Amino acid sequence: MSEMPSTGADPTKMGVGRAIAVLTSGGDAQGMNAAVRATVRVGLYTGAKVFFVHEGYQGLVDGGDNIRPATWESVSMMLQLGGTVIGSARCKDFQTREGRLKAAFNLVKRGITNLCVIGGDGSLTGANQFRTEWSGLLGELISKGKITAEEAKCASHLNIVGMVGSIDNDFCGTDMTIGTDSALHRIVEVVDSITTTAQSHQRAFILEVMGRHCGYLALVTALSCGADWVFIPEMPPDDGWEDHLCRRLMETRNRGSRLNVIIVAEGAMGRDGKPITCDQIKELVTKRLGYDTRATILGHVQRGGTPSAFDRILGSRMGVEAVMALLEATPDTPACVVSLSGNQAVRLPLMECVQVTKDVTIAMKEGKYDEAVKLRGKSFENNWNTYKLLAHVHLPETKSNINVAVLNVGAPCAGMNAAVRAAVRIGIIQGHSMLAVHDGFEGLAQGKIESITWNSVGGWTGKGGSVLGTKRTLPAKHIEEISLNIAKYNIHALVIIGGFEAFSGGLELVHARQKYEELCIPMVVIPATVSNNVPGSDFSIGADTALNTITSTCDRIKQSAAGTKRRVFIIETMGGYCGYLATMSGLAAGADAAYIFEEKFNIRDLEVNVEHLVEKMKTTVKRGLILRNENCNANYTTDFIFNLYSEEGKGVFDCRKNVLGHMQQGGTPTPFDRNFATKMGAKSVLWLTEKLKECYRHGRIFANSQDSACVLGMRKRGLMFQPLTELKEQTDFEHRIPRTAWWLKLRPILKILAKYKINLDTSEHTHMEHIISKRAPVTLSGKIKE
Repeated sequence: MSEMPSTGADPTKMGVGRAIAVLTSGGDAQGMNAAVRATVRVGLYTGAKVFFVHEGYQGLVDGGDNIRPATWESVSMMLQLGGTVIGSARCKDFQTREGRLKAAFNLVKRGITNLCVIGGDGSLTGANQFRTEWSGLLGELISKGKITAEEAKCASHLNIVGMVGSIDNDFCGTDMTIGTDSALHRIVEVVDSITTTAQSHQRAFILEVMGRHCGYLALVTALSCGADWVFIPEMPPDDGWEDHLCRRLMETRNRGSRLNVIIVAEGAMGRDGKPITCDQIKELVTKRLGYDTRATILGHVQRGGTPSAFDRILGSRMGVEAVMALLEATPDTPACVVSLSGNQAVRLPLMECVQVTKDVTIAMKEGKYDEAVKLRGKSFENNWNTYKLLAHVHLPETKSNINVAVLNVGAPCAGMNAAVRAAVRIGIIQGHSMLAVHDGFEGLAQGKIESITWNSVGGWTGKGGSVLGTKRTLPAKHIEEISLNIAKYNIHALVIIGGFEAFSGGLELVHARQKYEELCIPMVVIPATVSNNVPGSDFSIGADTALNTITSTCDRIKQSAAGTKRRVFIIETMGGYCGYLATMSGLAAGADAAYIFEEKFNIRDLEVNVEHLVEKMKTTVKRGLILRNENCNANYTTDFIFNLYSEEGKGVFDCRKNVLGHMQQGGTPTPFDRNFATKMGAKSVLWLTEKLKECYRHGRIFANSQDSACVLGMRKRGLMFQPLTELKEQTDFEHRIPRTAWWLKLRPILKILAKYKINLDTSEHTHMEHIISKRAPVTLSGKIKE
């Protein structure tokens, strides 16, 4: 990710003599405050003046007190607040030239020529129009005598950068818009609650979720809760869907389920273009099937509440990128949006994104539904394909005679069960017999193996921990017994879901292939651990849930510190030797420092941090938050750091410490972990099926090539399989971490947002990417999104 300019210039001087205004417009979304906070603080860090524009474009038009200078302290305690603190309004005045003329006057008079807009596609299109008309507006202001030629010369060009803040995730070009993940958190909380009451009464529940003309929220909710059916505007159901829906609901009940869940996007419609509503579906299900049916419309609950850890980090990263994009812009640079693709920051031409977003609407109107799904991007398409696989169930008549075993290894984490469920169900759909191994490799050695059916995994997506049971035991000592059981139970492939033990255990099995032919079977490792320390994947299942747990705990702790004043909290997080949780929760909770093993520190660094907090206590922000990874340093323990801070801060602040412990491994999985685990589980078994075909020779399975034992991981912009033996070179086995970590590049942001004057790495740079030319030609303009 480029947080920095590539010119080699001093980033703390980049903004000197420049002025940036930040505004939020259109519907609010959780995480907008994180974006505002980052824009303000990074703007100030570069030496620029930063202004808040209150009440969106209306404030820009009205001017006066609506446009105020922003200070470092003025964005404190904003991170955990939902909505937008600086206000947002839908503004009719700005749609007129007269209104835009007033807005231009207000900006010129304050010397502001850089505008950062956080909003949806309408807000961003408005900003681009403003920029296009800018020189004409200046000319008109001069002719009316409102500004001088000198003022116009100083403000000859307006730079615009957009960040997409919308819970709908309907903006093409960006993986996730700010607010989408938080909205999913709200929805999934409600679905989980409704599921318990529906099971009690054997009810069918119909839930309508927001999203305007985009089905993203509905689709991910359906995947996250294993819904029976989802209605989305991009892919209306075929004619005669009423019979199909009733048949599907009956099949679910006949398989032993006590409830049905149907998710409806608010823009859902039939092939005839007429809306499909909750009431319509309720009437159908009640009349045809006689089920006790309830409908719930979630409404504005989805917009509210505290932002998730993901949205805070996304908002913060985008804020940094937006300031850099503004300060690097030239008069020839097109207005851009900063966005995330996979885990990489990207800059995209604003009007190309708007065009493709409009193309989706055109495709839907013209009945080109496959096209609409493609234009929504790869992420949307993958979600839709996974949903179809798991929901449109046609169990095969003939069995494949293949047995696939699934096991959990290492410490339990949220999302493991969702991965098991997806793997089992996709396996059954492929015609395989699925086997559950209890208690990891130990259970594989002891023969704790049993058949697992479609119904056995019902309702597992929302369950925390590991239902199969998991142990840290590695297979090396039990290879003899394991190979005997693989032969005894006729296991043809293995799905190993777990943390670093799953990775190193998989490697041990591969090394033992030379001696034990039974181990020459395809195997896949799915990373699942709160520590996020498995080589070959940027993310592990369970890490997002742990991150949210830590972040919400830090919020409460900060709140208590805000009440008592002059208090510093030192919090110890899990993660083994991997600093991912400490770093990311530091970003999400607004920590002053995060100590990790990967970034060495000494007593002088600790002193600098204490001095920094002493200075901070002189401001209006009289509290501190320090995170420490459990294994960051053998000698500088949590107690040592607590004692040091207590001693050095005497008379200025007092200290408290918290060790968060195993609460980080528990809890129900977040929407991200459910969705990620479901896609990983499904993809792993589809891959194994292909591998088994490749390895089938003379009536038996024989797999001993390197690429027959892989880690399935998320790399930059997509899911990929990498051989375990290749990843061995990239691994620090002593400390159980990969040798390189993408998230280390985010650490400078943490320090800048905590007001450290550090020098940024200016070597990496985000260039403008075009999205229209990236896809193979389709009848409409194409785009890419992972």
